[in-house]
This record gives sequence, C-alpha cells and structure tokens, in this order.
Amino acid sequence: MASSDEKSWSQHSSASQRLLSEDEQAKLEHQNSRIVSDFKQTKLEREAQKHWDVFYKRNTTKFFKDRHWTSREFEDLCGSEQKGPKTLLEVGCGVGNFLFPLLKDNSSLYIYACDFSPRAVQFVKENSLYDESRCKAFQCDLTSDDLLAYVTPSAVDVVTMIFVLSAIHPDKMLQSLLNIRKVLAPSGCILFRDYGLHDFAMIRFSPGSKLDENFYVRQDGTRSYFFSREKLTELFNEAGFETEKCDYILRETINKKEGVCVPRVFVQGKFTIRKRE
Repeated sequence: MASSDEKSWSQHSSASQRLLSEDEQAKLEHQNSRIVSDFKQTKLEREAQKHWDVFYKRNTTKFFKDRHWTSREFEDLCGSEQKGPKTLLEVGCGVGNFLFPLLKDNSSLYIYACDFSPRAVQFVKENSLYDESRCKAFQCDLTSDDLLAYVTPSAVDVVTMIFVLSAIHPDKMLQSLLNIRKVLAPSGCILFRDYGLHDFAMIRFSPGSKLDENFYVRQDGTRSYFFSREKLTELFNEAGFETEKCDYILRETINKKEGVCVPRVFVQGKFTIRKRE
C-alpha cells in the first residue's frame, strides 16, 4: 500500500461528463468487438443472486470499508436527532458498512436494511452491533419482492441507494424505483450515489465483458451499469420523482511513486416524490 505522501486524491462536482482521451475512446470502441451473447446474458440474469452470494462468501465482511463519508456527502443525514430523519431504508446494505456507523452516530434513527444476497443479510444479523429495536435487516429482490411486505407504506423519511441500482438490469431499474416509492413518505427523499459514465472501471473492461450500452459484467459474474446524469434523471422522472440535485462526482487518485492517475466518476443525487399538479 502506498504511503500518504505517495498517494493523493482530489474531488469536485460537475454538471458535465468526463471527457475521454483518444486512447480511452479507442478502448470503449474496442469493447464493441465482442458483446456477451444473449444466452449468457440470460444465464447471468437468472443467476444474479448466486453471484452476489458467492461474492460475500469469498470476501465475508472484509471487502468494503465502513462508509463514514456518507454523513459528510449527504446533509440530509446530518440533522440533529430532533430535526433529522427518524426512519431510513438502506437498499443494498451489504454487510452493514453504512448501517452500523449511522446507527452509532444517531441514537434516534431506526433503519430498515435490505440486500439481494441472503448471505450478506446474515452477516448483518450476526454483527454484534445488530439490535432489532433499532434496525431490521431482510433479504429482498427489489425487482420482484414487494417492499410493503417488510416496511409500512409511506413510513420512510430517507431511502439510500449507494452503489446498488447499477447492479440491477436496466430493464428492471424502473420497477425497483416504483417499489421503493411505495414506502417513502410524501416529504421524504432518495439519496443516491453510483458509478458514472466514463469511470475508470468502465474504460478498463475488455471485449467480452459488455452486455449492453454502459452495462458490463465483471469476472466474478456480478454486473455494473454506468450512469449518465441524463439517464438517471429520466429514470427517476419516469418513476414519479423530481430531481433536486444530480451531479457527477469527479475524483482523481494519484500514485506519485508510480506516476499513475486513476479517474473515478460517480453520479450523486437527491430525488423527491413529485407533487401532484
């Protein structure tokens, strides 16, 4: 691991997508030379849960770091215990890297937490910090399971979607948002962060990894979509949401010793239920 003086990063927000170099553009065009077959794509969709379960079996609770940065990035999570949100739903909770730090920071908050992977949910429940008086973890496929089976209608003040929608097939993203909308309070909001168009991870995929436009499969069988601001706002609009904020987060990590600059691109936004006209 590089020392702090060897590695640094900078971050800023932008309304414009990251521009590609000629070499990067050529790499994206080369990806089109071999697209994943329809047969394999169908198999990947059918086995999506299995691939995430295997991911957590292999990595257990050691892959992701605790997400202490979320309270800094999302001011809606930072209100006082009297004025802040009382009930939160985290979709795609993984093994609790967001859930447990937030419970510690806000003693009045109750959190519903769900994940596609039964194994991930089990890790959450086995954590010594798991307390059913303050949180409820459950397995859920947002594309097919009804959230109302676990959460009271219109009861959630804040829903967080952090690197989760990108793992869902684009054809099923709208259904997932409509599912979430049923449990969100009229005055509530969705806080969103995910992979953005032209992120470094998108550029480095090789031919044979591309499923569809901006949609790829990793070597372990898990998949990722890379969002443009336009695609994301269009999707939320179709689901009945208004866009309060939606920007690219452009981040560069520089390893001074190796002379390597890694450009990361995320899309971050806040969405509220559209008021009836």
